[in-house]
Amino acid sequence: MLDTENYAVILRSEAETLNLGADLATHINAPLIIWLQGDLGAGKTTLTRGLLLALGHHGAVKSPTYNIVESYSFAQFNVNHFDLYRFQTPEEWLDAGLDELIDSNSISLIEWPLQGEGYVPEPDIILNMMTIAQGRQVQFIAVSDHGKQTLAPIIK
Repeated sequence: MLDTENYAVILRSEAETLNLGADLATHINAPLIIWLQGDLGAGKTTLTRGLLLALGHHGAVKSPTYNIVESYSFAQFNVNHFDLYRFQTPEEWLDAGLDELIDSNSISLIEWPLQGEGYVPEPDIILNMMTIAQGRQVQFIAVSDHGKQTLAPIIK
């Protein structure tokens, strides 16, 4: 049985964070909702950058803090990178029409998902990221069967 409640990995550098994102990219398929939780500077956007670069994105990948969402189109699916840090109320999810971006052909990476609590779709995977003395620690939690299938090859 896959034990995702207690699985964590330590990432000692930005390169290792990018590599984890790239590894995740090789195992994802739509539809998929990933919550990225962690304090400022915990590596959420860096992990997303690694994922997008591995999928073939050739531009800058920045945190969508001011835009709320950055969308990327690939042949196999779309990736929507949400950042809800600036939300004042959870209802802003609806006000911004973000539900329209969640469909059967999308991967959604949602930073600060609890800022949209009650409106943000439930995750398949939660990645809890924290800064520690050795670098960063990422805890993997598979919430759905699809999340478990996605994480199984990563959590060896």
